Amino acid sequence: QLQLVESGGGLVQPGGSLRLSCAVSGSSLDYNAIGWLRQAPGKEREGVSCISSIGNTNYEDSVKGRFTISRDNAKNTVYLQMNSLKVEDTAVYYCAAGPPVVFRYCMSPLVFTSWGQGTQVTVSS
Repeated sequence: QLQLVESGGGLVQPGGSLRLSCAVSGSSLDYNAIGWLRQAPGKEREGVSCISSIGNTNYEDSVKGRFTISRDNAKNTVYLQMNSLKVEDTAVYYCAAGPPVVFRYCMSPLVFTSWGQGTQVTVSS
């Protein structure tokens, strides 16, 4: 059974940086598309970034140039480096996994089959 565990959230000032980690167990990253999604209070869950089973990446427009998704196959872990954070980035961030074919649609939460528990990111002065 595939399990995902997020870590790295916290409180940061606007303009600051955080790195989120998603440790995956039960299946190799080579067989999964992994996404980072977020949900702010009162809003729907939305896709932020994703990485395919072969390392292709995709980003939501508002985070392009600020966030970078990457993976370490040896550690079976996916990272989300978040720079130049804004107040509007405040949300619970989730990592999620799905079969490789979902990468094309990975900005939609509906395509993912396994989810982590989420980690809170708060950007505030």
